[in-house]
Amino acid sequence: MGTILLVILILALIGVLPTWNHSRNWGYGPSGITGILVVVLIVLLLTGRL
Repeated sequence: MGTILLVILILALIGVLPTWNHSRNWGYGPSGITGILVVVLIVLLLTGRL
């Protein structure tokens, strides 16, 4: 389970980089959402629910 989450997290971090042509004008939206997901995952790991 942890390996799958790590792979998904790495793919999400690569996906939010504004280097792709279709995402140059998105601003901080996708990276902000990914940041929130990272914080939620860390909290779940620390509380032992994941």
